[in-house]
Amino acid sequence: MIVEESLPPGIEVIRAGPEQEPVLANLLELNAHDFSGLLDLQMGPDGRFGYPALARYWHDEGRFPFLVWVEGRLAGFVLVSQGSRIRDDPRVWDMAEFFVLRRYRKRGIGAAVAREVWRRFPGEWEVRVLETNRPARAFWRATIGAFTDDGADTHTTLDGKSWQVFSFLSPAAALAR
Repeated sequence: MIVEESLPPGIEVIRAGPEQEPVLANLLELNAHDFSGLLDLQMGPDGRFGYPALARYWHDEGRFPFLVWVEGRLAGFVLVSQGSRIRDDPRVWDMAEFFVLRRYRKRGIGAAVAREVWRRFPGEWEVRVLETNRPARAFWRATIGAFTDDGADTHTTLDGKSWQVFSFLSPAAALAR
């Protein structure tokens, strides 16, 4: 059963404009740092990991960048794309990137943000989580489980890494994107 609720007071999920690309690039660096122990991410000679696909979020259809704010302070970001990375289905929504600053974790903020994004994009969803990322697997299992009863998970290999993939349906009414 879908849980219908709005975001808790003080939390905002706002679509990022092209002028905010540098902000997202900085947040992606923090995200890459968090993942550098799980993935073979290499820092460039400029001291940055980089995210070559970032500009596509303002140029390609089916890509949506969001910034997360908590009580007026930048707290994270979400990148949504359309098209499964696991199976050949262009209609599936993909949680391409999801990041909440450490100071805001374990407070229900990430779960509230995820639910808000799923409500804005009704339809089939996939959320991929590295098998080795136990805290993220627990977060997504609990968050998806609280959102819907249809959260099936499978295991797959992508780019040489083992992933747990949660597939589910968000039948919620679409809000303004």
